[in-house]
Amino acid sequence: MQAKIIIGKSFGDEGKGLATDTYALEAVRSGLSAICVRHNGGAQAGHTVDLPDRRFVFSQLSSASFRGFDTYWADSFMPDLYKLTSEVSGFAEAGGQVPAIYASPKCRCTYIGDVLINMILETSRGEARHGSCGMGINEAKLRSEEHPLLLGDVVGGGAREMFRTLTELTAGYTLKRLSELGIDIGRAGEYGEMLFSADVLRNAAEAMCRGAELVQLREQDFLLHFDELIFEGAQGLLLDELNLEYAPHLTSSRTGLHEPARILRSLCGGNAPDTEAVYVTRSYVTRHGAGKLSYEGMLDPTEYGITDRTNVPNEWQGSLRFAPHGSCEEFTAAVMRDLSECDIPVQRTLFVTHLNETDGCMLTADGAVPAAEFCRNEKIAELFDSFHFSRTPFAEDVTTGK
Repeated sequence: MQAKIIIGKSFGDEGKGLATDTYALEAVRSGLSAICVRHNGGAQAGHTVDLPDRRFVFSQLSSASFRGFDTYWADSFMPDLYKLTSEVSGFAEAGGQVPAIYASPKCRCTYIGDVLINMILETSRGEARHGSCGMGINEAKLRSEEHPLLLGDVVGGGAREMFRTLTELTAGYTLKRLSELGIDIGRAGEYGEMLFSADVLRNAAEAMCRGAELVQLREQDFLLHFDELIFEGAQGLLLDELNLEYAPHLTSSRTGLHEPARILRSLCGGNAPDTEAVYVTRSYVTRHGAGKLSYEGMLDPTEYGITDRTNVPNEWQGSLRFAPHGSCEEFTAAVMRDLSECDIPVQRTLFVTHLNETDGCMLTADGAVPAAEFCRNEKIAELFDSFHFSRTPFAEDVTTGK
């Protein structure tokens, strides 16, 4: 067995969908049986895959889906069954044959109450918003410490039983959580009204049960049946929940090698498989949401004709922000930290996307540098074993260099 681990190098939106699709295409060409593992975050991901005649933005399905590979949700993934059915039907309408979704029964589910508390809290912060996607991931993680809603307890159940469970969660946890946050439910507007609406909970229960019908439970050793595991990470290294330099504008998960390495150790013990860590970056830096962005204002996206069809302005994260990369030391710092915390050997690849928008250059605070020249810098060349370059949105066009 071998493993490919796709990791965002910055704040997310680097091109992890393209990278995952590229490695899935390689597996197809090599005749390998493969499965794509979603291991962090949940429905807030938005990974775009472009084919010449089709395009789709994946959230809970894997970005290897166009290549026919199934999805596995590891126990550290936090699914939103309410949203799953619309994603599956959307993918089918986009011309994709929907692969199977397998999942650990230990996945912690998000539910409508988590989402609404997230929305109430973020709205209450006004100009001091954290930049949350409004998907309830952090709320679900906190709630799960006392009142977990495990996927294994949802799959196979009925809507009536699910409605009772959600009602009990609302009664036993929600008021306590609002009190902890200092939120007056009487001033929470329509989100507050929805939070305690029996109709909203009933509809959510029915939708969750429909989503659960699309999932097949499997313990993690199920992954041993495949030649290759493609771990598709969400968000980016700089948003890792332990990266306190950027607190509180972080995501509630480990975004690097941590979870894939844990899973591989549990599967293989001391015999770690051939593993490649793939760090994905745009030829410039983006951030969607609040928080520090070094060198912001030094890059005018209109100068390069940069557009983004996926990260459109929205109520929760505002508009996509842009900046050039910093020094080579700054460029490599998060990767080196991630590697230092990993206890399995990995080959290291840098996957550069969006080069078509920057004339084949890396945009840095010191100016534009041709990508090949940038990668020959001593610090970059020593850290990475190989390089992938993308000058179009298509996996078939990705080139490789050393």
